[in-house]
Amino acid sequence: MARPGRPAAPREPNHPSIQSFLDMLVSEKGAAKNTVAAYERDLNDFHAFAKSTGFDVVTATTDNVKAYMADLGTRVHTKGSKSGKISERTKARRLSALRQFYRFLISEGKRSGGVESDPTSNVESPKQTRTLPKTLTEQEVTTLIDTAAAPGTPAAKRLVCLLEMLYSSGLRVSELVGLPVAAIGEEAQFVLVAGKGGRERMVPLSDPAQTAIKEYMDVRKRFVSPEDDGTQAQWLFPSKTSVVGHLTRQRFAQLLKDLSDEAGMPEGKVSPHVLRHAFATHLLKNGADLRSVQKMLGHADIATTQIYTHVIGENLKKTVEEKHPMSKTGTDK
Repeated sequence: MARPGRPAAPREPNHPSIQSFLDMLVSEKGAAKNTVAAYERDLNDFHAFAKSTGFDVVTATTDNVKAYMADLGTRVHTKGSKSGKISERTKARRLSALRQFYRFLISEGKRSGGVESDPTSNVESPKQTRTLPKTLTEQEVTTLIDTAAAPGTPAAKRLVCLLEMLYSSGLRVSELVGLPVAAIGEEAQFVLVAGKGGRERMVPLSDPAQTAIKEYMDVRKRFVSPEDDGTQAQWLFPSKTSVVGHLTRQRFAQLLKDLSDEAGMPEGKVSPHVLRHAFATHLLKNGADLRSVQKMLGHADIATTQIYTHVIGENLKKTVEEKHPMSKTGTDK
């Protein structure tokens, strides 16, 4: 049995207007749990800044928002052993959250002056440089799967199933770990996914993924507690220790990190999202139609999927630079 962790510190209630906004995201827009949690973190950070500098989030001015953005630029973010300044992408996301929040307040009549009273309207978004998605080579994916399979234990079969499904379908990690057993189609040929915004999509599974699912299903009961009341058994990847009854995103990320270390890969190279990128990149590289990849990834806008075409372009350029005999000698004969 897992050792109980330290009790969670009591959490301060959200500002009433922030809570109203979050409730709206769920009730009117059908926002996913992780989306709501991200908005909550970003808006609560702004609320903390507001309290520390003496203004209320509802009556904030453009100068208040600009001061907050400037403050973000001075902060150092620490994650594990790494630390650095908050990225431009994070700043842009925070500002975007504030824009959505104040549009909501205006629509609810909580700020006098209508649209003109939006304190974010004259705040420039941080300039972002386009970063290409990190990915893996086909050989690196094979190495990960082979390393995971080597022990042959129930835990190994579960991990192989997770990897094969993620690489075969390109699911978001939250979609994968939160799959109910009923989402697996007949003979495990496809998976039915409830994605962002409540959009459902059917994604085909490769032969290796189908085999991995069947082998995992033979040992799946090992991950369900004998005292389970159905909370765990309903999920494809149940967990005896998780409050929600299924494997968590955080635990899967830790399993991947450990696997990456065991496979001898550089720290930070492998994550659930990197495998999603690998799925898309390898499909397009091997001739898949962009629109089909968009549907399998669950992207609402094809422009989001098109970023993977740039990854392929960069990889081809790198290959030419490394392998072409003229790349090192220029035009010399």
